[in-house]
Amino acid sequence: MSLNPTIAAVTERLIARSRESRTAYLEKINAARETGPRRGHLACGNLAHGFAASAAPDKNALRSGHAPNIAIITAYNDMLSAHQPYATYPDLIKRAAREVGATAQVAGGVPAMCDGVTQGRAGMELSLFSRDVIAMSAAIALSHDMFDAALFLGICDKIVPGLLIAALSFGHLPAIFIPAGPMPSGISNDQKGKVRQLYAEGKATRAELLEAEAQSYHAPGTCTFYGTANSNQMLMEIMGLHLPCASFVNPNTPLREAMTIAATQRAAAITALGSEYIPVGEIIDEKAIINGVIGLHATGGSTNHLLHLVAIAHAAGVDLRWEDFGDLAGVIPLLARVYPNGSADVNQFHEAGGMGFLIAQLLGAGLLHGDVNTIIGAGLDRYAKQAQLGSDNTIEWLPAPAQTLDASVLRGAADPFRPDGGLMMLQGNLGRAVIKVASVPDDRYIIEAPALVFDDQDQVRGAFERGELDRDFVAVVRFQGPRANGMPELHKLTPTLAVLQARGHRVALVTDGRMSGASGKVPAAIHVTPEAICGGPIAKIHNGDMIRVDAHAGTLEVQVDAAIWQARGAAISNVDAHHRGVGRELFAMFRRIAGSADTGASVFGASAVAEHTFGESA
Repeated sequence: MSLNPTIAAVTERLIARSRESRTAYLEKINAARETGPRRGHLACGNLAHGFAASAAPDKNALRSGHAPNIAIITAYNDMLSAHQPYATYPDLIKRAAREVGATAQVAGGVPAMCDGVTQGRAGMELSLFSRDVIAMSAAIALSHDMFDAALFLGICDKIVPGLLIAALSFGHLPAIFIPAGPMPSGISNDQKGKVRQLYAEGKATRAELLEAEAQSYHAPGTCTFYGTANSNQMLMEIMGLHLPCASFVNPNTPLREAMTIAATQRAAAITALGSEYIPVGEIIDEKAIINGVIGLHATGGSTNHLLHLVAIAHAAGVDLRWEDFGDLAGVIPLLARVYPNGSADVNQFHEAGGMGFLIAQLLGAGLLHGDVNTIIGAGLDRYAKQAQLGSDNTIEWLPAPAQTLDASVLRGAADPFRPDGGLMMLQGNLGRAVIKVASVPDDRYIIEAPALVFDDQDQVRGAFERGELDRDFVAVVRFQGPRANGMPELHKLTPTLAVLQARGHRVALVTDGRMSGASGKVPAAIHVTPEAICGGPIAKIHNGDMIRVDAHAGTLEVQVDAAIWQARGAAISNVDAHHRGVGRELFAMFRRIAGSADTGASVFGASAVAEHTFGESA
């Protein structure tokens, strides 16, 4: 099947736009390839420090310099359910490396916060910035010039993007991402959602809500809904940085262990010391990035990747923009229904055929670049597989099923759930924004209602509890962008607005903050840029102004007389309260230089450094 012409056109446009930056990036990693990392370049004292604590066999191998040495970058902690299984991985990886004549060392750890714990709390204002801290932490770990490849142990929301940005800054090294897999399924997402809504209405107790949550998030492994963490796993697989079928194998199972062993031994095989050298900077190119965007659309993935994929692409010298997402959105069908875009979880997605079936369908329909490089070699058809454990405890990869095993969860390209993935761009006199409509009812694609303006999500909740929101309105929640307070996710709003919509009111959200992959049935124009604290139009909205959110036309407008709008000044918010406590004082520099949402909200690169600062003194 020939490649879809829109995909071809967007890819060619991206290649042309990125030519200068991508060329500079490849020159940089080629220069690094020539100079290292080779332990033989280190002075004797440097090298002795590098292997002083190693076991005797590893020490001998490191002294010789002829065997591959693999860096382990770990995001382990045992407060995150998704990362708790990583506790045993370093020893397993070291044993697997020795079996093929290689060595492995834990090069460093990176912070790993849980958005599920910090949701609605002050700590969430550090969440997005943690991505760039993770990138810097991983770069420090790799800076010792001791390594020939790297294994990255990370899963959750900002962690994988941060690790990949770091991997690309060492783009001459091979890099493989090793997941730990989702926890087994708990109570159904429908059950959990009903209890949450009852609690929001005051019809369920805190004890009842906590019990429902505990039955949902109940074991080691990734949360099973399709938010940012599981969108990360989809991306690593469809972009060729996982082993095939690795994303959604449950923790602490024989197949999961075999996947980790195989990934380690593959990392040893693809270093510059052997004949199959595959550096990560050559895998993640324009086509791989486009494949990531396509995967996001085809699965109804997290809106956070409108930030993360842009930042990842920039780290590889690729100038990805929101218009690329928008142009691809119209031609990529939605093939998966996983909560919050359906009732199933990722375990059911995996059992229905999972990533292998998805990739096979997209390739067969000309909706994916097959001519890409991956950690296991050229061609994405290598990922149109399903995995099983053989009798000798090694992995057997078989062709993906030709038909879905559960059409309520996963479908073929000829019979999609909808003709697009439901992730759309909005633009108008309020700036640019993102909206995810995969689970929004058809009659709510257009909301036109008076604005009610708030400066944080707690104000919305307070107004709801006082009975002030039983009407049609658009909640405008501003001063939530990266420069104002770190751009937290605003999930406290979801149950409140869902209750009001269920009562028959026409409601929507407009915010310069985030909602992530767990955004649901209420239309939400998020990531509005320019943000309020930078004088963006969202800061000029008054209570009662008519707002139109139109997902059909792709527009976001305030309906105010042009002359009045032009003369109106922007509101000024006192955001100082969001700059103190739980470590927020340490992130003043990040807030000052963070880039806009449409450039990835990153502190890296020229796009993040503005000519002036807002909200905080230098």
